[in-house]
Amino acid sequence: MTAEALQAPPAPTDRDAGWRDIAAVLGARALSRLRLMAAAVRPLAWVLMGLAVGFWILGQVAGWAEFTIAAIVIAMAVAVCALFLIGRTAYDVSLDLARTRVVVGERAVGALTLANRGSRAILPSRVVLPVGSGRGEFGIQRLAPGEEAEELFAIPTHKRGVVKVGPVSVVRGDPLGLFERAHRRDEPVDLFVHPRTVLFDGQSLGYLRDLEGLPAADLSRDDVSFHALLEYQPGDDLRHVHWRSTARTGTMMVRQYEETRRSHFVIGLSRSTAEYATDDDFELAISAAGSIGLRALRDSQRVDMRVQGRELPSGTGKQLLDSLSAVEGSKPKEGGIAELAGVVAATMPLASVVVLVCGSRVRADDLRLACSRLPFGARVLAVVADTSVDTPALRRIGDADVVTVGALAQIPLALQKVLA
Repeated sequence: MTAEALQAPPAPTDRDAGWRDIAAVLGARALSRLRLMAAAVRPLAWVLMGLAVGFWILGQVAGWAEFTIAAIVIAMAVAVCALFLIGRTAYDVSLDLARTRVVVGERAVGALTLANRGSRAILPSRVVLPVGSGRGEFGIQRLAPGEEAEELFAIPTHKRGVVKVGPVSVVRGDPLGLFERAHRRDEPVDLFVHPRTVLFDGQSLGYLRDLEGLPAADLSRDDVSFHALLEYQPGDDLRHVHWRSTARTGTMMVRQYEETRRSHFVIGLSRSTAEYATDDDFELAISAAGSIGLRALRDSQRVDMRVQGRELPSGTGKQLLDSLSAVEGSKPKEGGIAELAGVVAATMPLASVVVLVCGSRVRADDLRLACSRLPFGARVLAVVADTSVDTPALRRIGDADVVTVGALAQIPLALQKVLA
């Protein structure tokens, strides 16, 4: 072995490293282009191209001209269909929903506007608008420069939820469906399908005395909202003596106040599917929670809503209904109404009114356990959703009122029984 053979290979130069980087970039771009081209080929096109190759080989090996001609015809058909992908699809797309929040059962109406802002015409194409798990398709004719096309659509809503509308895709393809090129042109829009709720009047379910609250009609000897002066009675706090009036009248006078109150209104909605007999019961429970929450918000109360696993935004009526639109059933491992009550007590210990909403499969012992875990001194109301009952029923479990409702319209009557 010679000395030259034992020499180490020459170290790579900066020029070699630069060429490798350029080759890597070009290779990545070529691979990206190939992926885009492959994405435009539908399964039927792959089958036909495979048949063309197979027929060509068979015709050449066996000498059968018929297979060779068939291969040529198939290849020409595929090539002609591929020509339909040529062309621009540079639309300016605008997706406009007249209302992004509807009640289940209503139709959401929208408009899709496509405009050609370029200097060349755009050939006919197909526009696909995904709506949830489905999709709508619109055929757009040739658009000259500066022209616009508008398509109106209506989305029926049969169930509560948050439906994604879009993104809009402009699709170019051939009549045989061998090739299809899609370009996304818009961002998706969330359509909130709110649960049904019922509006009702009536007094609030309870208040908690609090220095940060609002004045009420009840009078108190000790608060912050001044009302009047009264003659001193044994037991009155001497800190509230009004000395000027006492000196002027010769009788000891004390300040009287209006009680200021606030209500920390908490709704615990169980989404455990094991506690509901049917899906309709679950939807009724969500509607009941929404109706009671809206009533509390109209009373200017602070409302907090919680389900298993998280707290739902409920500062306004819109936030409350948006949150309920996205509520789904939970797995048994997340616990039921008793576990939810424990979380409510741990996270909201100053709650003054707690409303627990659950299904008809909850046993009385579980309800009693749930109510016992709630903050001490809070007024407790349990609402049981059971679509099989015809009239609302009222019972007591411990210190809690328990009402069973079978329809959304029964909620006002059921609450009247509680407040009676």
